[in-house]
Amino acid sequence: MADKLYEEDVTALSYQVSPELALLIARANDLLIRLDAWLPPAPPRVDWRATLACRWRKPMGRGMLAPVATLNCPPWDALTGIDAQKALLDRNIRQFLKGLPANNVLLAGSRGCGKSSLIKALLPRYAKKGLRLVEVDRDDLIDLPDITDRLAGQPGKFILFSDDLSFEPGDAAYKPLKAALDGSVAGLPDNVMLCATSNRRHLMPEFFAENEATRHLGGEVRPDESTEEKISLSDRFGLVLTFYPFNQDDYLAIVAGWVAALGGKLDEAMRQEALQWAIQRGGRSGRVAQQFARDWVGRQGLRWGKGKA
Repeated sequence: MADKLYEEDVTALSYQVSPELALLIARANDLLIRLDAWLPPAPPRVDWRATLACRWRKPMGRGMLAPVATLNCPPWDALTGIDAQKALLDRNIRQFLKGLPANNVLLAGSRGCGKSSLIKALLPRYAKKGLRLVEVDRDDLIDLPDITDRLAGQPGKFILFSDDLSFEPGDAAYKPLKAALDGSVAGLPDNVMLCATSNRRHLMPEFFAENEATRHLGGEVRPDESTEEKISLSDRFGLVLTFYPFNQDDYLAIVAGWVAALGGKLDEAMRQEALQWAIQRGGRSGRVAQQFARDWVGRQGLRWGKGKA
């Protein structure tokens, strides 16, 4: 129908313009039709009453919120050995959900100690109270203004989650993050909180050469301004939770918690194998404990003929 109307319009136009111009218009319209077939469709509107989490994606360069079909969120109670961090994060989130003042959060420290798991565990814990999660890759932080504009005014409270956050020298992606945290005249919407995890406390690498640039004037030490620039990013997170490597007792307690959560059997053999597993993996962490628990419970299941196959 549209093509027929277009042909009628071109026919009518051909009486008013030269044949060459009419042909040019027809070819331009044909080109637009072909290009339109290559463009991604308009992103569907997200129903946040039925959607718990989305990921920011840019197919063909066009940003969109893509709903997550299968969630990877551990149970809150399964995360052990980090009780102090859990308590502080939980209190901050409850303030946020009640519309009270709350801080953006940075979880920093040793790898595999439950930083990202702790953020994800908040979703099933508070989903019924309106909490929603949007995951944003580090490289897409330049789109923060567009993302927050889409979330402003939506029902619910949103965590913008960026995992394993760090920046390299010359990386410009950190500037929109700095502005969103504390610097832009617009500010974050009241229903949006930023939560990030990183193995680096200051998010950006620091070099000995920067210390050499320090000047000594009359006993006063003035650090080089580039160092101040790097530190200022992490300082804009109001709540910084630090994670440390686990000792042996904490590691074994975490293993026991995961084995119990997965329906496995606790015994002395498990304890010895868990310690050996940590030695082979080069350290004790919550991630290593969970990986051992999956292996142990899986092997026990095979031994006793469990499973669907």
